[in-house]
Amino acid sequence: MSSLFPLTVEGAETRRRGKTLVGPVSMTLTGAGATVVVGPNGAGKTTLLRLLHGAARLNAGSIRWAVPTEQAQEAQAFVFQRPVMLRRSVVENLIYPLRLRGTPRKAAAAEAEAWAARVGLSDMLHRPATVLSGGEQQKLAIARALIIKPQVVFLDEPCASLDGRATAEIESILQDTKAAGTHLILSTHDMGQARRLADEVVFMLHGRVHETSAAAAFFDAPETAPARAFLNGDIVT
Repeated sequence: MSSLFPLTVEGAETRRRGKTLVGPVSMTLTGAGATVVVGPNGAGKTTLLRLLHGAARLNAGSIRWAVPTEQAQEAQAFVFQRPVMLRRSVVENLIYPLRLRGTPRKAAAAEAEAWAARVGLSDMLHRPATVLSGGEQQKLAIARALIIKPQVVFLDEPCASLDGRATAEIESILQDTKAAGTHLILSTHDMGQARRLADEVVFMLHGRVHETSAAAAFFDAPETAPARAFLNGDIVT
């Protein structure tokens, strides 16, 4: 399978009702490890992820993968901060994306049970997904995204609704996924999580990318004053 990277973004903008939500954004992502998008609330992190994924309208500029766009989109998954559950059981939520891709039902069911075990949902296989707690739904959403073995997974605040134990479990899964060669592009407000997961950091403010650098360089010596203030815990306006 061809690599989707590099991802080249040039002057990309998305607007709604005449207001620019994000952009112009220009950057190149190499696809190594995990790219973590950070910044204060309202900086545009979620919208940037949606724009890169193709879920937000590109009103100006360009977003180019190393393969045709349709091929790139087929190799991606997106996990929303508020999980979207099918009105089916936990196991059927996991089986569904595999069946869409032609996996025989018996094999899909076995894979679904394995993934349920990985995220701690084995005892809930036949429970309706819509009655799970917020944290349980998020774990199911992450498993449902990863079960198709995408090359890129976008995750918007993936652990926002989880307690410490569940967060550690999800981060372990994400680390394993990254080690297996899947690129993660995620937003988070948790700087501890960003430090644990990031290989590359994108810092956003007011809908624009102010800084993109290797994680170690960003956390040790950010280049811009707003990034330094943000890491110090100051209010950035």
